[in-house]
Amino acid sequence: MHQDMVRDGKVVVFNYTLRNDEGEVLDASEPGEPMAYLHGADNIVPGLEQEMAGKLLGAAFSVIVPPELGYGRREEPGLREIPREAFGEDSSELAAGMELLLEDDDGDLMPIWIAEVHPDKVIIDVNHPLADETLHFAVEILEIRDATESEIEHGHPHGVDGTELDDEDE
Repeated sequence: MHQDMVRDGKVVVFNYTLRNDEGEVLDASEPGEPMAYLHGADNIVPGLEQEMAGKLLGAAFSVIVPPELGYGRREEPGLREIPREAFGEDSSELAAGMELLLEDDDGDLMPIWIAEVHPDKVIIDVNHPLADETLHFAVEILEIRDATESEIEHGHPHGVDGTELDDEDE
């Protein structure tokens, strides 16, 4: 098997630009700051990960990801109103577009996004901001390396070179 091929257990470092159907740039890696992910660990949207599989070091390509393989279809009820005091002392730091993790009745963590912040209430959305969007990626693979044991155990890369630790790894 080719050493410089994207497959499970490899950390892939890549530059990308993400556009919508209208060609508007929604997100992109910063110059000199590529993104790293652990292939096979669901670190990126399924449609992009599927297209990355088998690609070789240096590959540059475009991928169109339908909503079902991206951030999904919008689910209703999407928007919900929550009293601002429910966020406690941290409510002064809330801003539209922020992602938060809330614990549901079963103790599972559920991502939500803040749609609007008002003096007395916060409007949240259970849908990702890019739900229902067809995603157009331009990708360039810069590096493919073996994941470290720690990265495999944690299910994500520890930075581009495998040495960065996040708070839960310390």
